[in-house]
Amino acid sequence: MNKFLSFIVAVLAIAEVAAFMGTPVCTQRPASMQRNGASSMEMRARVCDLLGKTPNRQARVVTFSHKRIKKVQHVNLQWKRFFSESLNRNVRLRLSTKGIKTVNKMGGIDAAAKKFDVDLAKF
Repeated sequence: MNKFLSFIVAVLAIAEVAAFMGTPVCTQRPASMQRNGASSMEMRARVCDLLGKTPNRQARVVTFSHKRIKKVQHVNLQWKRFFSESLNRNVRLRLSTKGIKTVNKMGGIDAAAKKFDVDLAKF
């Protein structure tokens, strides 16, 4: 009888703990809920959408006392809108200034995207 009683107590203790460990709180938003403004901001890496240029993390600054300090040289990124004739709409890209020059040199965003294998439909 005493073993049976201790078994029941153990089962009830586990049941109480399991009640608090039940289904997790909903972590995903419903699809019908729209986000707008600052809450819809999405962090993006500092990378050129066309050329794929990334920050130089190997740079060093040499001070007057000849100390060597690491620094990051970021890419000069600009938001730029181009009209895509293949999509028949404007596309907004985050390009480096070198990427903007490349687009101008090639005559349009469609030719540059074709050369660098970029899908403009994503933008």
